[in-house]
Amino acid sequence: MTIRFIHPHKAFLPELIAYIDFFSSYGITTKVVSPAELTTTDGDVEWHFMGQHLRRRKNVITIHEYASASVPPLSVLKDSIKKLINAKPDYRIFNNDYVQQQFQTNDDIPFGIRNYGIPPGTAHLLPGIQKQYDFVYVGTVDKGRKLELLFDCFAKGALKERSLLVLSRVYDSLSATYEGAANITFKGPIPYNEVYFHIQQARFGINYMPDILPYNQQTSAKFLDYAACRLPIITTDYAWVRQFQKNYGGNYFYLQPRLNNFTWENISHFRYANPDLSSWTWEQQIRNSGILSFLESKFMGLKF
Repeated sequence: MTIRFIHPHKAFLPELIAYIDFFSSYGITTKVVSPAELTTTDGDVEWHFMGQHLRRRKNVITIHEYASASVPPLSVLKDSIKKLINAKPDYRIFNNDYVQQQFQTNDDIPFGIRNYGIPPGTAHLLPGIQKQYDFVYVGTVDKGRKLELLFDCFAKGALKERSLLVLSRVYDSLSATYEGAANITFKGPIPYNEVYFHIQQARFGINYMPDILPYNQQTSAKFLDYAACRLPIITTDYAWVRQFQKNYGGNYFYLQPRLNNFTWENISHFRYANPDLSSWTWEQQIRNSGILSFLESKFMGLKF
């Protein structure tokens, strides 16, 4: 059995690494290909990270995985168009219930939820690592995140004497805007297996998410990465993180809308607590998605 994972190589996909590690442990061959390479490789399963997939191949099990809903502007229209034009898969996987609600159509195609995951155990923790930065921000820096208010705190505001590490991909425009702020360091792209090392070089993790759809309903991968590294977490106040705290505990410093409370004194004297992440390992998330039972039903003798 061979699984081909298809995506356009435009973003980090830690879940892809998790899938490859999981299936390889069962002796299943995996390949990572771009949409353009589909016709030059063979496989029993095509696993598409959506996007668009307009035409499916015959006699191949097809899986569509949706990591997020579309972002503004016209996000609802974009999602509606994708539902209309995408081919019908054999199974769908959604990042969480909100994403499922945006994309699920009225058909009988089975689906499951596969949330973001973290590594098992404590091997990724580096308790003796030297702290090089006061804060770290991991993730996208596109305009929709409205990050200027946050970065201005370090460039000319209450935290101009404190250092910020930014781990991202396409950040040329933002780094040019803040090139005069020597306390802001941009790095990236960073290989996924090195991200935790850089996170643990900081004292605090910043989870900055605008309180608008779809951002405020979707799982924050960087929040979970900070928690996995046991960093104190500073976060904007929005629906997903409040629900996470209710379900899994922890104590986080919530930023006011205009960041008026974002001072070194306030965050230093706050009492932080780690959440319970025991159900958030990649293996558990994969098993919870239902995809393994589905594959077992399609391939005789397959057992996970």
